[in-house]
Amino acid sequence: MQHTYTIILIPGQPDEGGYWVKVPTLPGCVTEGDTLEQAIGNAKEAVEGYLLSLADRGIPIPDEGDRTKHFITAVTVEV
Repeated sequence: MQHTYTIILIPGQPDEGGYWVKVPTLPGCVTEGDTLEQAIGNAKEAVEGYLLSLADRGIPIPDEGDRTKHFITAVTVEV
């Protein structure tokens, strides 16, 4: 069965490079990669491992459902 999850790619510090990845629907499912492609590939592996772990423990696999249709953007504030 296929599952689709939103991932958030966060650029690393300018002097470090790379990307951090979070999967909001799967608490604690995070990874990283040196390049965008590597970060996305690592995210797929992390999600697969997370879901297999849930299945092994008899925990239902979360369905993101309509949440895949939301948008993520940045806001700028002055404090």
